[in-house]
Amino acid sequence: MKHQSIIVRLWRKTAKFIFAGIILLAGLLIYTFWDLPSIDSLPETYMTPSVRITDRDGHLLYEILAETGGRNTVLSIENIPRCLKDATIAVEDQYFYIHPGVDITGILRSLWINLRGGETIAGGSTITQQVARNLLMDQEERTERTLRRKLREGLLAWQMTRRLTKDEILALYLNQMNYGGMAYGVEAASQTYFGKPASELLLPECALIVGLPQAPGAYNPFTNPELAKERQRIVLGLMQKHGYLTEEERLRAEAIPLSFNPEPYPIESPHFVWLIKDQIDTLTSEGVLNSRQSLVVRTTLDLDVQHLSESVLKRRIADFKKEEAAISHNVNNAALVVLDPHSGEILALVGSADYFDASIDGALDMATSPRQTGSAFKPFLYALALDPARPDAWTAATSILDVSTTFITHDGTPYTPVNYDSREHGPVSVREALGSSLNIPAVKTLQEVGIEEVIDLAGRLGITSLSDPQQYDLSLALGGGQISLLQLSTAYTALANHGTFAGNYSILEIQDADGNLLYTQEKDPPLQVFDPRVAWLISDILSDDSARARGFGPNSTLKVDRTAAVKTGTTTNFHDNWTIGYTPDLVVGVWVGNSGHEAMHNVTGLTGAAPIWHEVLRGLLRGRPDHPFERPDGLTQVEVCDLSGLLPASACPHTRMEWFILGTEPTQTDTFHQQIWIDLLTNSLADDSTPGERRTSITVLDLPVEAQSWAREQGLPLLTDFSQPGNNVSQQPDQLILLSPPPNTTYRIDPNFDPSSQQLEIEVAAGGEISQVTIWVDGNLLTTFSSPPYQTWWTLSAGEHQFWAQGVNANGQTVKSDIVTVTVIGK
Repeated sequence: MKHQSIIVRLWRKTAKFIFAGIILLAGLLIYTFWDLPSIDSLPETYMTPSVRITDRDGHLLYEILAETGGRNTVLSIENIPRCLKDATIAVEDQYFYIHPGVDITGILRSLWINLRGGETIAGGSTITQQVARNLLMDQEERTERTLRRKLREGLLAWQMTRRLTKDEILALYLNQMNYGGMAYGVEAASQTYFGKPASELLLPECALIVGLPQAPGAYNPFTNPELAKERQRIVLGLMQKHGYLTEEERLRAEAIPLSFNPEPYPIESPHFVWLIKDQIDTLTSEGVLNSRQSLVVRTTLDLDVQHLSESVLKRRIADFKKEEAAISHNVNNAALVVLDPHSGEILALVGSADYFDASIDGALDMATSPRQTGSAFKPFLYALALDPARPDAWTAATSILDVSTTFITHDGTPYTPVNYDSREHGPVSVREALGSSLNIPAVKTLQEVGIEEVIDLAGRLGITSLSDPQQYDLSLALGGGQISLLQLSTAYTALANHGTFAGNYSILEIQDADGNLLYTQEKDPPLQVFDPRVAWLISDILSDDSARARGFGPNSTLKVDRTAAVKTGTTTNFHDNWTIGYTPDLVVGVWVGNSGHEAMHNVTGLTGAAPIWHEVLRGLLRGRPDHPFERPDGLTQVEVCDLSGLLPASACPHTRMEWFILGTEPTQTDTFHQQIWIDLLTNSLADDSTPGERRTSITVLDLPVEAQSWAREQGLPLLTDFSQPGNNVSQQPDQLILLSPPPNTTYRIDPNFDPSSQQLEIEVAAGGEISQVTIWVDGNLLTTFSSPPYQTWWTLSAGEHQFWAQGVNANGQTVKSDIVTVTVIGK
């Protein structure tokens, strides 16, 4: 019994110890594994892939990185070079394809080393354990050097091996590990250190990259090239030791010098890059792209074209900035775009003179910021006027009166445009009016075609900043609407491309890192906006150096050594100036100004933007043959009288050849010139009683009455000045127009000057049949004229006043002009 009692007591004690041991073991297991991460959460831990944006030839423009982490591109295991896989296994885990995720031999070896050292020194982690540690453990735990972490790591590795194939685990390691330099994964490391895809790596480069994860900061070849080289030799040595290399191959690899990437994180064409990023964000939000997928975006940009454009633009703006303050033109910024008119592809986009210069708001993209266009918008007005589908379509020879004209806007405000040179030029052809960028004819053209038609055309040309026609008046002809350089240049592509509009595009394709196509930019069907003959006529005019001679002089900066159409623009007070020009294959648009709308000092499109345009276009065309605009069928060349644009009559002193769309050729003979006989003694029309020796023949002008004042100022003989009532042969015999003052104008009496000296010019134009011209103010007769010129002065008087003119025609009837109302504000 005593013996049995001892056994029972021993058993009870043993049971207690066993129970305590079980409790302790359970506690240890719970402590070690109770919050173990799930293998299912692996995908949530992957690095957010970066987005590589390249030019059309694959040159890196920029890599968009995640907000946390760094550069990362995921490759499939099949597209990772063999040398990277072999080197990684040789260095990190020689039994990778054999063990179950945990190398027991390695653990025992590291345990022995740790016991001898008295602390956790050696790791012995397999590739699978490293993947588990780096992807599934938080930052605090993965830096612990404890047995608990090691056990958790081992269990995760074992679970991972049961869930994933060895190749999938190796791919995770090679795609997710930190290789330093903000590079995660071998593709990112290859691009960072060697500037090329991993598929192009050579053995020595593979060896260097594989050696980085052990200590990415220490072995970074940019900062510690000698340590990186030594680490590379160790990797090559381990590859030889484990049979991946022969000694000869190792020695040859060690001897090859390495060439590192001089710009591991470039940013080329930053404004263009942000345009691309916006499109990627849109495609991602629409579900077209997956934000967890590595993307390579191949854009339309040509980096050579971009570099040329940037170089010229920056140098030209720098030259302006070198000017002394006293003579400074205050030019600080510019933007430029280059497009292919056939495809609409953006080949270059420079948004400012210096993206990183805050003093000029360099980060603001002036290529996409709407600005007033000045005269750069005029070609589209004339294109509408030349459309043969319009009733009474204009032609390149149509004569427009370039004389001072006051227009009444839709809100009743008078608008009197002035040419850049502040002069009037009388009758001018559409060719000369557009080529020389005359303002008054442009406003008359807009009045002819209508604002609504122009806004509709702008919309068809992709211009989104012009919308409600009620917001605009006739100043739209001179750039009163705001349009971005990119949209206006894109509109010009229709002129270069036979009237066909293709829009603009910036993305060619998007692939994943393995080269699988994910997206191509869908292009709108080309839209035939202009009749091809109209597009050719506009291009012919804008490339005609003689047509722009009046406005810019012959052989100006606008003339290049190839066929090129070009138009400039300058806004009021020199806030913006433009030059947009094109060949059949290229459109180059330039804006010059200041981002904050500060005025430049006497800088026009010809002196600011045109030199940049000229130099860039010549650079792009260097080595290419001249490519004239291809003339479409349906055009014919006809001789016309220069001034009227009609068929020459015997009295026409100057003729020229002009192109016409078939069906629009003139059929009427010239009416502007007439040959008359005058009496040399009286300087009036000769009649049957005039002796023969006193009769002489002269050529005179028969112009509309609104142009007669201009003609007299030029000293040109007018038919109406020789005519007498009853024998007038003028085309407009009884027209009466009050030329001045402009209607609905407001004047102010200045108290600092003598009131009697503050006078308003009153001017009347009358046809040759009109006699006894009288001018009336508020129902009171102001003055009477028996012959031209019909001009007088009226002293300002406070209040609202009405002016009109009256005359008597050949039939004795009274002819009255329109009534003009003006307001005078007193002291």
